[in-house]
Amino acid sequence: MSSLSIGIVGLPNVGKSTLFNALTKKSVLAANYPFATIDPSVGVVAVPDDRLWKLNEFSKSAKTIPAAVEFVDIAGLVKGASEGQGLGNQFLTNIRETDAIAEVVRIFDDENIIHVHNGIDPVNDIEVINLELVLADLQTVTKRVTNLGREVKKGDKLAVLEHGALERIVKALEDGKLASTVSLDEKEVPVIKMLNLLTTKPILYVLNKKAGGKNLDEMQDARWEKLLEYLKNYNSKWVVVDARIEEDLKDFEGNEKDEMRRGLVGEDVSGGASVKSDGINDLIKAGYEMLNLITYFTTGEDESRAWTIKKGWSAPEAGTAIHTDFKDKFVRAEIIEWNKLLEAGSYPAAREKGWVRTEGKEYIVKDGDVIEFKI
Repeated sequence: MSSLSIGIVGLPNVGKSTLFNALTKKSVLAANYPFATIDPSVGVVAVPDDRLWKLNEFSKSAKTIPAAVEFVDIAGLVKGASEGQGLGNQFLTNIRETDAIAEVVRIFDDENIIHVHNGIDPVNDIEVINLELVLADLQTVTKRVTNLGREVKKGDKLAVLEHGALERIVKALEDGKLASTVSLDEKEVPVIKMLNLLTTKPILYVLNKKAGGKNLDEMQDARWEKLLEYLKNYNSKWVVVDARIEEDLKDFEGNEKDEMRRGLVGEDVSGGASVKSDGINDLIKAGYEMLNLITYFTTGEDESRAWTIKKGWSAPEAGTAIHTDFKDKFVRAEIIEWNKLLEAGSYPAAREKGWVRTEGKEYIVKDGDVIEFKI
């Protein structure tokens, strides 16, 4: 499947570009990805997955190709973007082209890093950004409702269906809510999807802290409690990162990286566990999951490779990740769970144990399956 992209958004001075710089260290070789871009504001980032490297070791593969997600560094948003303030229109167009949004929210006080609203209030920051997205969508939806008028009067069934859904969306947007809060039935979903509304995109909140700084989560600050309550109320997904540390560590790997992280964070930083883990990896994984993606593998002497598909895809659909012809030419697939293959020690041993299964067109691929397609 083609590249899936996550737009990184945020107010000025929240650590957005720092985060993007740390992410791009995880960039993959453009040669392996036909969709890889040379745009400096776009990074094609490898999805961290230990399973792939274990399969690589198992098969002694000449090449290893991870799954990838595209991150787009989108110009800093300011209040009034929906009315063209700052780089408003460009900003909104860039988000429209992404599949999901990573919203960077600053959760540290620092007098030396000015905040655009002269004070740290994470919930307010989120509301400012989301309101701009809501207002932009309101313009799109209102215009569409007007354009549908004639078709609705004629009694066109599809127009009536879309109009009904849009009226509910308008009501939500006018109340300051995201379009994603509106329940749509299975006939309405594809129709509304065509409008590519900003507030129907999944949002991951990236809470950016600063090692040694006045972090709201460590201070048990009331603003932190308010933020957690807000995220819980909206059933939001979120991760905590320290963008500056991740950028500082981007050129280190393995044990050296862990030691450097300990040195930068310090052993006794209260609440520092979330920073000591690799926040960037957490972010990439969370983004991948948020897009409802899973991974299956192919492995052999030539290469071990992770393939990205949507959750719920059948074996023939999953084959299209390798080549579009696979869906029509699909005969059957030989499948084994990645850990079972490693446990068996070899394909012949796995077959002997009956762990390699032959599946047909109806089989729904599971995360972690190792597949050999027969066409």
